[in-house]
Amino acid sequence: MTSILVAAALGLVATLLGTPVAIRLFRAVGWGQRVREPGPHYPQHLEKMGTPTMGGLVIIGAMVFAYLVATLTLGPLTRTAVLVVLAAVGFGLIGFVDDLLKIRRADRHSLGIGKTAKIAGQGLIAVLFALGLTRLTDQSTELSFIRSTGVDLGTVAFVIWVFLILASTSNAVNLTDGLDGLASGSAALVMAAYVIISFWQFRHTCGALTGPGCYDVDVNTALDLAIVAAAAMGAIAGFLWWNAAPARIFMGDTGSLAIGGLIGAMAVATDTQLLLVILGGLYVLETTSVILQVASFRLFKRRMFRMAPIHHHFEVLGWHEFTVIVRFWIVAGLSVAFGLGLFYADFLARGGIT
Repeated sequence: MTSILVAAALGLVATLLGTPVAIRLFRAVGWGQRVREPGPHYPQHLEKMGTPTMGGLVIIGAMVFAYLVATLTLGPLTRTAVLVVLAAVGFGLIGFVDDLLKIRRADRHSLGIGKTAKIAGQGLIAVLFALGLTRLTDQSTELSFIRSTGVDLGTVAFVIWVFLILASTSNAVNLTDGLDGLASGSAALVMAAYVIISFWQFRHTCGALTGPGCYDVDVNTALDLAIVAAAAMGAIAGFLWWNAAPARIFMGDTGSLAIGGLIGAMAVATDTQLLLVILGGLYVLETTSVILQVASFRLFKRRMFRMAPIHHHFEVLGWHEFTVIVRFWIVAGLSVAFGLGLFYADFLARGGIT
């Protein structure tokens, strides 16, 4: 328990103190945000032009620092948790390259590394992560909801499934990152959920608790995953202090892809793969709005929303940006609460009483 609190505190302090330094540094080197959205729809976004971006570097650095300090001094260091952290760092690296190309080639209207290259990079990291889990740890290849379902996917299908989870989650968080603090605020809530889930599994492993409600996980791995989640939660929360409206820095693709990859990796490592659809309900909503918008235009030549992702739709309708952010945070919070409720209900239904 102490290691989890230390990780969260260190992550929080690191970004609270480190982000202002990053803001000054990024301004000095010219790492500013470009605004591609059409001004007539919501001209207030033009005010964000030049705001330092790639703040995800601070989040990643703080998370890794907090995790290493907490786990090396107080908690266990496990292969599963290390692979989860490396997956997040890898996705953040893809986002960093994407952000850097956008900034360096702004005069040529660069959209970054391109969709094909981005998916290829995400696929490579996801495959390495999945193979690492199957070959270096005792990770099950079974499909999971709140816990393993007993449906064994096999190694090949499991690797493909992990790729779909990580790529979908990282891109979903990336789509959500369109308003000040929207992605970081919702991500902090999801990571808080994974602190609870991992810690609950740690306290109720089958090695320490007999009965149908126990979790068939390694006790050290469960604790180490809780430390990872706590470090990320603290780092994201500290960054949100500076990223909340009006944002003084953006996380960029560096942060959104890293956070999304981390969330997906945590879902795989904690055997809550399908529960992620509920915990990340806001991300599902944002992604679905884009899919429906594209499908509607291609099939019927009409747009279902004024603009997609859906948070821009409400802006075009005249909602103030802060109103959209807070209401979408509420959606994220309700999704997390419902997901945790299902997680606990499953525990009780199987005979758990503590």
